[in-house]
Amino acid sequence: MVRYAMDKTVGEAVDGGGLLIVAQWEAREGQADRVAGILDRFLPEAQKEPGAKLFLISRARENPAQFLFYELFRDEAAFKAHQESAHFKTYIAGEALPLLAKRERAQYQLL
Repeated sequence: MVRYAMDKTVGEAVDGGGLLIVAQWEAREGQADRVAGILDRFLPEAQKEPGAKLFLISRARENPAQFLFYELFRDEAAFKAHQESAHFKTYIAGEALPLLAKRERAQYQLL
């Protein structure tokens, strides 16, 4: 993965709260590098979204088929816009999800 986070500090990103999405993915056997390549193309587009405050995507050291996402959006409407974006539909829904063995996602409100 080329770039994991946006050009702001965590403090700047969390200022004002927001909706935090934590997702865990596990790629099917033999598909991890393909998933990483898709995320490399997806991430710069997602970071440009006006409602995206922070994106952190990491890949597990011990099992490179596992990916962990921390995505902070301004609010629920920004998250919905993210899911409706062309880059989400193309890269995530269209390309990455079919390569996954497991996908879990939870939403949190910042305190």
